[in-house]
Amino acid sequence: MQKSKLLFILVVCMASMAEAQTPFSKEIQGKVVAKNEDVAAVHVQNISTKRATITDLNGYFTIKATVNDTLVISAVQFKRKEIVVSTDMLQSSLLQIPLEESLTELDEVVVMPYNLSGDISKDLSTLKTEEVVTASTLGLPNAYVIPISKADRELFEATTGGGIPLNPIINGISGRTKMLKNRIKRNEKYERTQRVRAFYADSLIASDLKIPQLKISDFMYFCEVDTTFSSIIDTHDRLKIWEFLRKKSIAYRKNNYLD
Repeated sequence: MQKSKLLFILVVCMASMAEAQTPFSKEIQGKVVAKNEDVAAVHVQNISTKRATITDLNGYFTIKATVNDTLVISAVQFKRKEIVVSTDMLQSSLLQIPLEESLTELDEVVVMPYNLSGDISKDLSTLKTEEVVTASTLGLPNAYVIPISKADRELFEATTGGGIPLNPIINGISGRTKMLKNRIKRNEKYERTQRVRAFYADSLIASDLKIPQLKISDFMYFCEVDTTFSSIIDTHDRLKIWEFLRKKSIAYRKNNYLD
């Protein structure tokens, strides 16, 4: 009987020792936290058991681990972090893991194509470039002739006949010649108007001259019909042109009840 008791005690002790030697395993509830960073889809891997998971939108995760297992937390935007699981971690209701932002700054890169130094005065003397091929460099005839516009060509044909002697007379009687001359003048004024539009942004005309953006084209036409428009624009003096536009804007706003 006494031997049976001793045997039972021995079995219980051995079972206790075996249980004590068995590592404590548990599902860890954890959360990764970071300052001003997205903590969703961060990889959490137990490299000891080859298990892995990812965090949810708020950084929470669950993974099974044992004491002394190694957890690796990683993401592109964070520094890689390794944690060795302790008993306290397993007994914790929520394991919080702070992560640090990973700064991926590149060293300064200086690109020097063609061995350029960046000093234009030096580079121009050493840089070899191919000759620009144009009609003038090739010595082609009429290389410097400026092409005339369609309206100019039509007026030339209307006034010279273009091989038909009666054309100038017919065009003069029908009024076509006068119409073509007026078209050329209108085109010239339009070119001047486009030049002015290139000088000053529409937003500047709208804010400083108080012309609604939808009416800027109409305002420019209002300026065109002024007899002094062409001469002022041809001065290329932007201050003088702006003063002209300012005065015309006062009249335009008054005529259109914009004030």
